Amino acid sequence: MTKRKHKREKAQLFQALTRQSQSAVTHTESPVPASVLATSPTLATLPESNELPKMKKFRFQLMHEWILRRLPKGRVADVGGGKGLLAFLLQQSGWDATVIDPVEQALPSKYKDLTLNRRVKIAATDTIPRLTQPFAPELADSFDLLVSMHAHGCNIQLIDVAAASGKKVVLLPCCIIDEPLLPAPGQHWMACLVEYALAKNLVVEPFRLNFRGQNIGLYIHSE
Repeated sequence: MTKRKHKREKAQLFQALTRQSQSAVTHTESPVPASVLATSPTLATLPESNELPKMKKFRFQLMHEWILRRLPKGRVADVGGGKGLLAFLLQQSGWDATVIDPVEQALPSKYKDLTLNRRVKIAATDTIPRLTQPFAPELADSFDLLVSMHAHGCNIQLIDVAAASGKKVVLLPCCIIDEPLLPAPGQHWMACLVEYALAKNLVVEPFRLNFRGQNIGLYIHSE
């Protein structure tokens, strides 16, 4: 057996075992239990959830506000950005924003402005730049910040990019399905992601957005 064939068969076996081990795992937006947060020194630094009533949605608007408060303007890629509302909001705020997503989708026709507390229409002529393809590490070269919200299969790639190139990464993960990483027995997938990033000598700063469901994000960057 040639080395190339052996390597290919090992990769196929790993993929098969990964699919088998994750066969009972589904996409979930359930909140991470407090018991899980307590077991991770990094996640345990999160303050207790505030008393504000949790919003049913608006995660893109809340992420937009968090980025504006925390990070300087620059070039941002919304990986797995879907219709592109987050990228649109960032573009309106002065960011150079692009969506990277293999599925072509139009912008939504309207959204709710949480500051003004009213619906805002998006003109049919409004557009945002899009790369209609799956994320690949080389696509990160043109950006200062990479954001991924509840996207499958790219969390590990983005962490690897942060480690290799010093790019800033903001993740709002929902699972680690279709990733080359498996949690240890009894380990929650969120803690697994955090440990993976820490093992790459990256800084992991968890944060919480005020909407229902899995609302814990990870700001990952080099020292």
